[in-house]
Amino acid sequence: MQSIFGFLIKLVLLLAGLMFAMSLMVAVALMAAVWGLRALWGKLTGQPVAPLASFTMRMDPRAGFGRVYTRGAAAGRGRGSEAAEAAARADVIDVEAKEPSRSGSASGAGTGPGR
Repeated sequence: MQSIFGFLIKLVLLLAGLMFAMSLMVAVALMAAVWGLRALWGKLTGQPVAPLASFTMRMDPRAGFGRVYTRGAAAGRGRGSEAAEAAARADVIDVEAKEPSRSGSASGAGTGPGR
């Protein structure tokens, strides 16, 4: 009983694979026929026919990166509340530069942190 069941599963999978392969062949044949008719129409009317690459989408990769960066910048500006931004600014300590004192050794050895 198990061998018959295994054989039937293999047969069904083989038929499914053949159907998939046939459907791909039909799709490719239809695309080739459409392209051939388009080329024939171009020859009959005397208009230039673009190569097969005309079916593909033209895309500049730099434009895609530009869109992502502008969307990210726009999303960053719209996020967060004013209270959260004010709290973040309150955590910042403004440091003022001081002139170094002349009352130590000239090389500054031993005056650093942890010494």
